[in-house]
Amino acid sequence: MDSVTSQTPAPDVRTVISVDAMGGDRGPAAVVAGIARSAAKNPDIRFILHGPEDKLTKLVARRRSLTGRCEIRHADGIVTMDEKPSHVMRRGKGTSMWSAVESVRLGEAGACVSCGNTGALMAVSMLRLRKLPGINRPAIACLWPSRNPGGFNVMLDVGADIRADEHDLLQYALMGASYARNGLDLSHPRIGLLNVGTEEHKGRSELKLAHDLISIAAGSNNFAFVGFVEGGDIPSKHVDVIVTDGFTGNVALKTAEGTASLISELLKAAFKFTPLSRIAALLAYTSMQRLKKRIDPRRVNGGVFLGLNGTVVKSHGSADATGVSSAVKLAFQLAQSGFAERLAARVASSAAPRQDAAQDEENNER
Repeated sequence: MDSVTSQTPAPDVRTVISVDAMGGDRGPAAVVAGIARSAAKNPDIRFILHGPEDKLTKLVARRRSLTGRCEIRHADGIVTMDEKPSHVMRRGKGTSMWSAVESVRLGEAGACVSCGNTGALMAVSMLRLRKLPGINRPAIACLWPSRNPGGFNVMLDVGADIRADEHDLLQYALMGASYARNGLDLSHPRIGLLNVGTEEHKGRSELKLAHDLISIAAGSNNFAFVGFVEGGDIPSKHVDVIVTDGFTGNVALKTAEGTASLISELLKAAFKFTPLSRIAALLAYTSMQRLKKRIDPRRVNGGVFLGLNGTVVKSHGSADATGVSSAVKLAFQLAQSGFAERLAARVASSAAPRQDAAQDEENNER
């Protein structure tokens, strides 16, 4: 049986975040440091931390900001990065990841954060939280640096499932619009469907069908559909949400991460090339630091699992304290806004007309 330490949250708890302490590449120290940063900045946040009690108790005790605000749930098992999702679904009950998701299912926490194995986390989340009624395939949504005033666009799916037909893409559009409203405070988000061109005759058949479905759904679901967009539009100011299948989205995301890393290395090499360039680097230091902060992936760390009966935020596996704190901030914002409940209501309301139409068609055939 899981044991609980005496460090229980204060009775004035407003928002509780369930955190898997053992999933990241950097170990529990980085996770605890990250939630401590969040606690120091936000007096309204509390935590349930899952993992080996003896290790976590020592780490939490060193962080003054976590005093009285962090409950520790003992869990011996750890889901490794190379572990198969099917194995975790069968034998993962005693792991910190399973325990963290379970706290959301039981209503003890408003959201879950984990740096662990993406496939395993999605599998456990689907098993314990279940999909929302009307959702065929859950999606992972990420924030993408953009030219928009808010600084970011939403993109989904970026890796939950490599396949998506026209109905899945419609659901992604609905979920992405809801995420943009609650996560980016956009009252009327603009949705774009990623394709190889903006012309309506281009692309696979499911994309053309999805184009028509999303266009029809836009009016009754309070978003604007801008039509097909290309890869170059992902960071643009012409769209707020980019919809695509998980295969394309994940390739785009990993390509962007690799490109950003390459540019960073090339800039460092260029500024070190000659004594004059080193002087130029000193003169440009403030601007470069501003740019570094603007595109720092740690500050937009956290992919949100959409389409489940609960909010789960997947932090990058190599996240440090800054990255974990960023993921916790996103989870807190979504939990406090009641995002899961709003998303469920949005999906249910959009599914009702389709069910009615299907019923009418069935009645006509009789």
